[in-house]
Amino acid sequence: MLRLFPLLLPLLLCTCGPAQENTPTAPRTGPPNVVIIYMDDMGFGDLSSYGHPNIQTPNVDRLAREGQRWTSFYTASSVCSPSRGALLTGRYPIRIGLAGPQKRVFFPDSKGGLPTEEITIAEMLQSEGYATACIGKWHLGHLPEYLPTRQGFDYYFGIPYSNDMDGIKWGLDYLLGPMDTSLWKVPLLENETEIQRPANQFTITKRYTEKAVEFITGQRDSPFFLYLPHSMVHTPLFASEAFQGKSPRGRFGDAMAEVDWSVGEITKALEELGLAENTLIIFSSDNGPWLSMREHGGSAGLLKDGKGTTWEGGMRVPGIFYQPGSVAPGTITDMGSTLDLLPTLAAWTGAQAPTDRILDGFDLSAVLRERAPSPRDHMLFYRKDELFAARRGDYKAHFITATCYRPDNMREVHATPLLYHLHHDPSEVYDKAVEHPEVLAEIQEMVDNHSRTVVRVEAEMDRR
Repeated sequence: MLRLFPLLLPLLLCTCGPAQENTPTAPRTGPPNVVIIYMDDMGFGDLSSYGHPNIQTPNVDRLAREGQRWTSFYTASSVCSPSRGALLTGRYPIRIGLAGPQKRVFFPDSKGGLPTEEITIAEMLQSEGYATACIGKWHLGHLPEYLPTRQGFDYYFGIPYSNDMDGIKWGLDYLLGPMDTSLWKVPLLENETEIQRPANQFTITKRYTEKAVEFITGQRDSPFFLYLPHSMVHTPLFASEAFQGKSPRGRFGDAMAEVDWSVGEITKALEELGLAENTLIIFSSDNGPWLSMREHGGSAGLLKDGKGTTWEGGMRVPGIFYQPGSVAPGTITDMGSTLDLLPTLAAWTGAQAPTDRILDGFDLSAVLRERAPSPRDHMLFYRKDELFAARRGDYKAHFITATCYRPDNMREVHATPLLYHLHHDPSEVYDKAVEHPEVLAEIQEMVDNHSRTVVRVEAEMDRR
């Protein structure tokens, strides 16, 4: 049954009363709150704290400086829908119906979604008494039975799929042309009701932020989980008037600046409410940059290629963890993944992770608290339903390679897999396969062991 959003009456009372100054309140103890801020198509090199020369992200950089900045942090897919499903369930997309032979993401004509029998972070925390909200881009099924309100979230406000869908036409002339929100008929939903179509994308980051702060404020006295998957910086790019034309990085930089402002507003609200020391903030991205969008796409920095590929530029993303007094500050070069969030949050909050299914994530809580070595020593890289690459320790092997959005028949299958030492060669330039056949053999054994655990299920994105 749909749970009604519990904050409406308190918020109405707050907004109707006399204005009050925002003064810090006494810190709340008890189960920690969780805020996940998830970017769309932001690359490894798009934050100033990760090396961008002219995008300024001071609010995100503060989280990275005072918390943990991970430099070998991976998403579970290089495109939107499977990466989001993997984050929420702690399971590779191949296990949860989000990896099939045809479509890679959900579209407005899709009939499927994240299977409701999967257990999300929201459902796990909701069972522990957490209030839960998803504010932003969902992209795990737009039909009512797959919306966030059926996947453990008490409240939803956002768009059901990517902001370039439901367009009048689709092409670079429109995606990179003058900002015109009427070209994209994507709906804006509140819970399961369409409240605007087309969504006004000029103000969407601002409205997400306002809703997020309302939710935090309304839940100040009880534990909450806020999942904030931004629409930006997916093309077409939009920013509200206050941020337009302000960044030397152009429209992309404007959109990044507004999201950074949003992070600052959320951090400020937590501090003013006395919740900062009892709230874990996690900041990451769903995949690498959409390089085919030219200057409207982001950057993977020194990493190879971008969105849609299993090269490092498609899969390695920023990973930032912040909770004053609980997360030990520093730069972490060990491996981590968005797959690890569910088991980590189970340990962090005292919740019970699912025990009736295979989880592909690891508990990173000791790394966060003590900077202990990461328990993750490998990562598998799928494109659609095929395993293209695998990393074990310092080395990554590519069995199949393809660049972004090329037809499947343009991929290259390697009789001898490519092999790169990622600490020595993060740009994946110098093939070491001939020098280290024993490493390839170890990686192949790992892949074989994994493959024996995979039970293929219906591909939800291919349902029409």
